[in-house]
Amino acid sequence: MKHIQYKTQGTCSQFITVIADDNDVIQEVTFFGGCNGNLQGISRLVKGQKIDDVISRLNGIRCGDKYTSCPDQLCRALEQLKQQ
Repeated sequence: MKHIQYKTQGTCSQFITVIADDNDVIQEVTFFGGCNGNLQGISRLVKGQKIDDVISRLNGIRCGDKYTSCPDQLCRALEQLKQQ
């Protein structure tokens, strides 16, 4: 199993915790801070998905006039997790 606690930048959420198995399948995602309902939804939708599939779908999403978003920050966390 792989695990990361990622400190987000530019979003309302402050941290993202991700656990993936050795085949790069996401087992759990937890956001700390941010829009609780939306982030629970994202967490459930990505559970069981391959890291690369989630990155390809969520990378570059922006929140309003911000340069990033919680889904985009999840991609940054997943990219770092892949390198472990």
